[in-house]
Amino acid sequence: MRRTTNEQQAGETPPDPREGRSGVVPVLAFAGITVAVMQTLLVPVIKDLPSLLGTDPADATWVMTATLLAGAVATPIMGRLGDLYGKRRMLLASLAVMVVGSLICASTDDLVVMIVGRALQGFAMGAIPLGIGIMRDVLPPRKLGSAMALMSSSIGVGGGLALPAAAVIAQHADWHALFLSSAALGVLAMTLTFLVVPEPPLRAPGRFDLVGALGLSLGLVCLLLPVTKGGDWGWTSPPTLGLIAASLVILVLWGLFELRSPAPLVDLRTSARREVLLTNLVSIMVGVAFYAVSLVLPQLLQLPESTGYGLGQSMVMAGLCVAPLGVTMMFVAPLYARISARRGPKTTLMLGMLVIAVGYGAGLGLMSAAWQTVVIAVVLGAGIGLAYSSLPALIIGAVDASETGAANGLNTLMRSIGTSLSSAVIGMVLANTSVRMGSVDVPTMEGFRTSFMIATGAVLVGLALAAFLPAQRPRPVLLASSAGDELAAGEPVPATVPVSATERRTSAP
Repeated sequence: MRRTTNEQQAGETPPDPREGRSGVVPVLAFAGITVAVMQTLLVPVIKDLPSLLGTDPADATWVMTATLLAGAVATPIMGRLGDLYGKRRMLLASLAVMVVGSLICASTDDLVVMIVGRALQGFAMGAIPLGIGIMRDVLPPRKLGSAMALMSSSIGVGGGLALPAAAVIAQHADWHALFLSSAALGVLAMTLTFLVVPEPPLRAPGRFDLVGALGLSLGLVCLLLPVTKGGDWGWTSPPTLGLIAASLVILVLWGLFELRSPAPLVDLRTSARREVLLTNLVSIMVGVAFYAVSLVLPQLLQLPESTGYGLGQSMVMAGLCVAPLGVTMMFVAPLYARISARRGPKTTLMLGMLVIAVGYGAGLGLMSAAWQTVVIAVVLGAGIGLAYSSLPALIIGAVDASETGAANGLNTLMRSIGTSLSSAVIGMVLANTSVRMGSVDVPTMEGFRTSFMIATGAVLVGLALAAFLPAQRPRPVLLASSAGDELAAGEPVPATVPVSATERRTSAP
């Protein structure tokens, strides 16, 4: 209901209806954590997958690769579908597909069926950008910073917390119970989302770009497949080089098509803006840094002490030592909000990357005791939490509200590409520096330290890129719904949002 003329003259401001939606934040964060749990689920049993599935090690890796590829494809597509048809609706759809995939995996020992189920699980990766988009639409501005930070960090939080939990389940129950647990979390996340999260009214104009979605999917698969399988196929083998060449051709043709499309899946003109482009490039570097610690510390902790450098911890203890990585990411969300409110998301991004660099640099000399790995995990968790929390704020400050889902979907995809590159490069480093002990090859301390140096280099490159990001400052605006003159709750609501350098230029007199 609109205010009367007398009320307007009196300067009275109606209460913001979004203030009563605090329950949205923990529910959406829980949905993000559920998706992250799915990614980490098989880490404790990954070395046993060939025997569990009755296949050779090279084929068993498809169980992990399928999830990665499906997640990369689904992330930008689900973001765009959310902008067009409703973010809450698409979030529920993503979680439902994950539940179906989990149940399929829980009921089979067949490799092909398992790969299908894992691909369906990976489809849920679109929940992260959808959750960020919902937060922008339904939360009051003063709560938005810390809420987006928590949602963006949920991948690391869920991964860190899931590792010891999955290890306990794998040690004391049938390994299929891992998937049943994932399905149960998915059902709980769907129920809470349905009951607590409202459907934002804002919709993007246009229709879904099916040709663009198919082109991007094919290009991503052709790019990420050789990145993840290059170590098995050989980096100079015809399949690897052929797929990389094909991906470049497909993505160039896809880009040309998107530029001509009236309703593109990804607005490349927006993505080419300095603030968006640099943020996405930095996201790749942060993804590389995030995954490096996840690859190195669990192996170092579980290697036997007879190697001379292994820490001889059990699977569960290794998970507990790495868990502070995710816990710290969760607790830095409020800190991010305070720093960003004063200095802007660019400052928090650069601060986070500096902390990551310090963590990896210190880690080069802190690998001789389990407690030292905990210190590394805490420092890296703080840095990665700050960096991850800054990325959606930078994207949101540079795009229209109707593009939030698609733009954050693309940004999440960039992080996924970074983790894929990290997995491929560090996997190759550890394999090439391993030594034979008995009947198995084990990574060496040289390989672990080289991996940390690669992560440090990636962070420093990201820090240099972040330095060229335009500064963002807050300005008061009036938030209107997509109904035009019908404003949210019937009235203009004072808000503060980040403003990009581009917007400042275009609005200058």
